[in-house]
Amino acid sequence: MGETGIVTDAWGWLTTGAHWTGEGGIGQRLAEHVYVSGAALLVASALALPLGLWLGHLGRGGALAVNVSNVGRAIPVFAVLALFMVSPLRNTGYVPTVVALVLFAMPPLLTNAYVGVREVDRAAVRAARGMGMTGGQVFLRVELPLSRPVVMTGIRSAAVQVVATATVAAMVGQGGLGRIITAGFATYDTAQVVAGAVLVALLALLVEGVLVGADRLIGRNRRIAER
Repeated sequence: MGETGIVTDAWGWLTTGAHWTGEGGIGQRLAEHVYVSGAALLVASALALPLGLWLGHLGRGGALAVNVSNVGRAIPVFAVLALFMVSPLRNTGYVPTVVALVLFAMPPLLTNAYVGVREVDRAAVRAARGMGMTGGQVFLRVELPLSRPVVMTGIRSAAVQVVATATVAAMVGQGGLGRIITAGFATYDTAQVVAGAVLVALLALLVEGVLVGADRLIGRNRRIAER
């Protein structure tokens, strides 16, 4: 089967209405994927962003925290997930998947939050302090707004990585779009495998686009407020 035939068959699989509904349909798998990815990103952001921003504001301990966090990049998510699935967590639904993805998402969030604050123009910080601003005011009014582009880059990177990596959950029997891919492999259905991969890619691109749009909207509102 040529590449054109595979693409045509994958398109045919995606446009078949029966594949979108019912138990194990695309609708269910997409909802599972969004739920797991969203939960992991929210938890990782709640843990990593405040820590990274705070350490960046203090200017101390950040390098060590970032280096320790980056160790997580070298640990395969599937290996962590497999370990969780032979632990008591295996009977807690999506918890093993969410925890594994949280560990995977934290490094870019923590690193970019720390670096973003540390790269803020020190002259602007000194000027703010010279105007009598407290440490908290400097952080909220100067460091946080100016670090936004770098912080948002970290959020986008983590979000796309989480969406793409959440497919491994299917390998240990969890839900998500990865189940479409593994089911295709099990039945030697190449069209289904390609269709599942396309769905994951499209979801990742959609998430990236939404976050880029949100970043631009925040930036535009900030410029309007400063006028």
